Amino acid sequence: MKIELNRNSRISLVQQIYENLSDRIRSGILNEEECLPSIREMSKNLEVSFLTVVKAYDLLEQNNLVKRVQGKGTFVKWNSIKCEKLKNMGSPYKWQLSIQDYLPRTHFDTHYNSSDHSLQFSLAAIAPSLLPNRYLENEIHTMLEKNPLILSEYGPIQGDLDLRIAMKRTLKKQKINVSEKDILVTNGTQQGIDLAARTFIGPGDVVIAEAPTYPAALDIFRSRGASILPVPIDKNGIRTDILIKLCETKNPKLIYTIPNFHNPTGIVLSDDRREQLLTIAQEFQIIIIEDDPWSEIYYNEKPPNPIKSLDTKGNVIYLKGLSKTLIPGCRIGLLTADGTIFNRLVSSKMNADLGSPLLTQKALYPLFQSKRMEDHMKKLRTALKIRRDLVIKLLKKHMPEGVEWIEPEGGLNIWISIPEKWDTKQLLLECQKKNLSFLPGFVCFSGEPETNHLRLSFSYLNDNVLETGIIELCRILKEFLSVTPPQRIVD
Repeated sequence: MKIELNRNSRISLVQQIYENLSDRIRSGILNEEECLPSIREMSKNLEVSFLTVVKAYDLLEQNNLVKRVQGKGTFVKWNSIKCEKLKNMGSPYKWQLSIQDYLPRTHFDTHYNSSDHSLQFSLAAIAPSLLPNRYLENEIHTMLEKNPLILSEYGPIQGDLDLRIAMKRTLKKQKINVSEKDILVTNGTQQGIDLAARTFIGPGDVVIAEAPTYPAALDIFRSRGASILPVPIDKNGIRTDILIKLCETKNPKLIYTIPNFHNPTGIVLSDDRREQLLTIAQEFQIIIIEDDPWSEIYYNEKPPNPIKSLDTKGNVIYLKGLSKTLIPGCRIGLLTADGTIFNRLVSSKMNADLGSPLLTQKALYPLFQSKRMEDHMKKLRTALKIRRDLVIKLLKKHMPEGVEWIEPEGGLNIWISIPEKWDTKQLLLECQKKNLSFLPGFVCFSGEPETNHLRLSFSYLNDNVLETGIIELCRILKEFLSVTPPQRIVD
């Protein structure tokens, strides 16, 4: 069993071993009743003391994840839905556990299966009832009637030309003046992050990311072997005073940022910080990935134009998501960049999948050609603002003392912080017993994780269960905070 330990971390070796094993157990990588390596074997493999492993195994047992059998060993006890599915696979597949993989272990879906929870606050997605499903269904049906051969056609690598021209007009409204030749259609913004990472990031390259940030991006950078340096954010966004010091000493190759309605905090990067960030990138010749999943979902004032609108030297790779607000089931987004950076990204796209599905692009094109898109966004903003206001009202009324949150001016999430002594990973386990889920904040950090935060997404649940869910979360949290927090074991 391969466990990587950071001996320079402030997190004790005991805690690192415990968290690695607990992640594997909860995610189903380790099956129920599977025997863990002996204490002596684990101590030898990890080059740590016998006592260190004993303490880590004790912590697993205290959290009801393993059981000790005298004279036989330590066995996995966790009984989750996912573990049951893996257990049913039977013994013929046990050999697979010896195959080393290179998947990062931080992504929420890897740790916790929340898809079966009726009160699902973990998913930053929009309720199907708020999406133009019927319109898109009719468009696809009409298109297939007129041109059934479209199902057998490959589209251009860069994407459908008509759609790219329409997207060019949309970008122009945000002061991004590009040609359709400089636009690449992607399978969502996450593919855009992946294309940039696989094109420009290799083992040992330094990537700077906001702390906290979008966890899937961290997974992508880790999978490339990057060294990720976190830069904290405040009410104005990324701390550029800290950023410039890192750039002077660490030679970063790439900066990943979500300037508008940041995921997970909802913060908007100020105009001054945008200019400072771009100036730093230009001075040190660093690529910026600007991720823009939902800047059109604003509840009061429109956010500032993208950083890309200020870019004169080609430092910024701009990613714009279209799926979340239109058609989540058909992943689609756009990427635009300049010069040879863009050319290399197109080559990377070609290597990945030879182009995004043409049918989806053709179906979306009429939306960009009419007022229907604008009308849809207005209705969507109104509906989501009502939900946000309801959640904030309920939090103010029912949340226990000592809990804080950021009221977002746009986006789909509310970032909640509980007192530092408590851990939202443990809170999540209590919530899951009541069929309620959220995103625990620790997955959003690339460095030392802060474990007292959670991201609550208010956009997916229907109105009739939203209020019930928030009141239940507050009740569980109040009870959780009334108990003395468990102590972290220090090696």
